[in-house]
Amino acid sequence: MKFETKTIHAGVHPDPFTGAIMTPIYQTSTYVQRSPGDHDGYEYSRTHNPTRTQLQNNLASLENGNWGLCFGSGMGAIDTLCKVLNPGDEVIATNDLYGGSYRIFTKVYQDFGIKFHFVDLSEIENFKEKINSKTRMVWIETPTNPMLTIIDIRSIAGIAKANGILTVVDNTFCSPYLQNPLDLGADIVMHSVTKYINGHSDVVMGAIIGKDEAMLERLSFIQNSCGAVPGPFDCFLTLRGIKTLHVRMARHCENGKVIANYLRNHPKVNKVYWPGFEDHKNHLVAKSQMKDFGGMISFTLKEDSIEAAHRFLSRSKLFALAESLGGVESLCGHPSSMTHASIPREERLKSGLVDSLIRLSVGIENADDLMEDLDQALS
Repeated sequence: MKFETKTIHAGVHPDPFTGAIMTPIYQTSTYVQRSPGDHDGYEYSRTHNPTRTQLQNNLASLENGNWGLCFGSGMGAIDTLCKVLNPGDEVIATNDLYGGSYRIFTKVYQDFGIKFHFVDLSEIENFKEKINSKTRMVWIETPTNPMLTIIDIRSIAGIAKANGILTVVDNTFCSPYLQNPLDLGADIVMHSVTKYINGHSDVVMGAIIGKDEAMLERLSFIQNSCGAVPGPFDCFLTLRGIKTLHVRMARHCENGKVIANYLRNHPKVNKVYWPGFEDHKNHLVAKSQMKDFGGMISFTLKEDSIEAAHRFLSRSKLFALAESLGGVESLCGHPSSMTHASIPREERLKSGLVDSLIRLSVGIENADDLMEDLDQALS
C-alpha cells in the first residue's frame, strides 16, 4: 500500500456496529466486562481506547513500524522514553534541538543521575568520540530545530547498533511523509503529533513508533503506570488530519522552496537555513533520506540585532507570531526568546542560534501572498 493510500486506510476500519466510515469517538472511561477478565481488550481508557488504537495503528503503518503509542503531548512521549534509562546511563544528543527536549534532559532527568552530552551529530566523528561503556541512547533531530542541520540517520544508527546503543529520532520536522527513520536503521521514531501530522493547530499530542515488541511492552507499561495519554476526541481530530497529510506536505514543500529562494535573494536578509539548497551542509544526505525538503526555514537579517528581528515579527501578518509549527497556516517565531529560551544563551550560540534568528513554518497559503507579507514585514 502506497503512502497516500495508507493515510486514509491503514490501521482504520468502519465501525463494526453502525458501518460509520469515520472512526467513532469512544468517549468513555471504562468498559463493561462479561465476567472478571472476560472482555474485548478494553478495560480502562488510560490503558486502551478504540479511537486511540486506530490512530496508533495508522501511525505505525505510516512509519513502517510494528506498533505505535500516542501520548498527551510530545513531551509526554519524550518523558516516557527517558524512563527506560537508569541512573548512571548516558545519552548523546544533537546540540541543536527543541528547547523543551533540552529542558527535560537537563532540568529533570539529569537530576536523576542520567548524563547528557550535546554534540554536533552532523559530524559522525563527534558521535564516535563520545561513546563509552555507559552510553545507552543517541537522540537525533534531523532537520534540527531551528538550524535545519542534517544528520545522517543511517550512519549514526549503524554505529549505535554496533555498540548496543538505542537510536531515537525526533521526526517532527519531516513527518512520515518526508522521512522514515525506522527504514534507515533507527530503533524508535518520535513525533510531536501537534505539528505536521495533525496539521491544523487544534491538538496537542505526541507519538512513539517502533518495531521491537519488548520495547513496546516496556513503554506501554510506563505509559499506563504514569498516565500520559491523549483523549479520544484529540485522537479523532488527528485521524481526520492525517487523511490529508500527503496533500498538505506536498504544498508545504512547494511553498517552502519558493519562500527559501525568495529570502535568499532579499537584500535585507543575511543567511537562510533550508536543507534544499545545494550548498547546505549535508544537502546530499538530506536528499538521500528525505523525500523533499519541507516547509521549515530559519534566517537572519543583515541588521543583525534582536531589535530588527522583533520589528519583523511584530509587522508580519499572514506569518502569525506564535509558538508551534506544521499547521496549514504560516507561523513565525523567535527561537531565542520563545521555543528555545530554556537553553542557555552560550549553548544556543554554539549551534549558531543567534538572538536575531527568525524561524518560519511555511503554511499552505498562496505563495505570492506569503512573499508579499514577508516583503512588507522586511521593509
